[in-house]
Amino acid sequence: MKRNLLIGAGAVAVLLIVYFFLGGKSSGATADIITEVVRGPFKIEIETTGELEAKNSVKILGPTRLRDFQIWQLSIESIIDEGTVVKKGDWVATLDPSEFQNKFSAKQIELEKENAEFVQTQLDTTLLLREARDQVINLRYAVDEKRIILEQSKFEPPATIKQAEINYERAAREYEQARENYKIKKRQNAEKMKAQSAEFRKVQNEFNAMSQLLQSFTILAPEPGMVIYTKGNDGKPIKGGSQIRVWDPTVATLPDLTKMMSKTYVNEVDVRRVIAGQKVEIGLDAYPDKKLSGVVTRVANVGEQRPNSDAKVFEVAVEIDGTDPTLRPSMTTSNKIIAKVIDDALFIPLECLHNQADTVTYVYKKEGMTTVKQEVMIGDTNANDVVILSGLTESDRVHLSIPSGLEGDNINLLKEMDGKRKKAEPEKDNLKKDGAPVVVVPTAVSSN
Repeated sequence: MKRNLLIGAGAVAVLLIVYFFLGGKSSGATADIITEVVRGPFKIEIETTGELEAKNSVKILGPTRLRDFQIWQLSIESIIDEGTVVKKGDWVATLDPSEFQNKFSAKQIELEKENAEFVQTQLDTTLLLREARDQVINLRYAVDEKRIILEQSKFEPPATIKQAEINYERAAREYEQARENYKIKKRQNAEKMKAQSAEFRKVQNEFNAMSQLLQSFTILAPEPGMVIYTKGNDGKPIKGGSQIRVWDPTVATLPDLTKMMSKTYVNEVDVRRVIAGQKVEIGLDAYPDKKLSGVVTRVANVGEQRPNSDAKVFEVAVEIDGTDPTLRPSMTTSNKIIAKVIDDALFIPLECLHNQADTVTYVYKKEGMTTVKQEVMIGDTNANDVVILSGLTESDRVHLSIPSGLEGDNINLLKEMDGKRKKAEPEKDNLKKDGAPVVVVPTAVSSN
């Protein structure tokens, strides 16, 4: 029995020794979690959420000339259900015409007034010219009369003849003046009628335009297709009672479902890594098992503030490869933008990296039965891992957290880093400084 006890005690002692040399410590399991340096393909992915929309679509527009009549927005009185398939000419929506109707009624009254003024001016002109013509005719008779008197006075005394001559000349002069005045009045009244006619036509044209515009408050489908609501300023689809702006009177769209794209937004930190032409892996919330592929086609040059967000984001358009009949506008997508792929790289988890004085990046490397602080040269990072350019080799073992009791040990520095160490701006909060998350990427050696 004593022999069995000795054998059991020896086995326990061996297990304790093995556990100690493998890194097990009573201070906590988290201090001794170890991982290996891995060699293989390294992807830098940017994950975002997006929304499907058609690459091409036909807009269903409301009235487009309301600004001419000082109307800046309209309410949707009623609208067809979203997703309804319509034919060309089918009813889509009706807009509230009350504000425009008031202006239309006022314009109708103005037209009647202008028409009355036109008729009045026409009558006044007719009467005025008739009086002028009568005066010319009467003066012509007067001239004939004075001429006869002058002819009959040739046997009268010279004074009588002279008086008859004066009377004839005066009548002839008044006749010529009346004729000239008539011509002037005729031209004057013609111009007055032109001005009045132009004003009347102007109001008449405005009234006709408003009559046609009033008909466009009933919106019809310009082409066949599936009706998809447009979104308002709040990012939500419009509905009955929503307002539309006259500078963009789009009520709905008829998308071409054969070519779809995902519209997504990338934060300002990651947008520098996104360029047109990059591949994208796309998932659908509606069909979790369906995997699609696409390509980045456009990256916005100007950031914007999204609702309920303090961060600036940049719009990115992703065109989906091929055609899928199950895709519908407004479906939510998960996008993985492949910003960069390194075919062969050494990498470790970001949690393994630590920093000293913002100048040296190092890891806790396992060497046999001991652990050392080893400086490393790092390259690209993704959400989980970091590329190691120097300082580690494949299958080296490093700690994921800080082993206790080693914080004050010296760091094994890299010779190739001599003279290149300098403080750099933090890029991500994934490295650790004295146990706190910190990141430093030495600018002199970054692979970017």
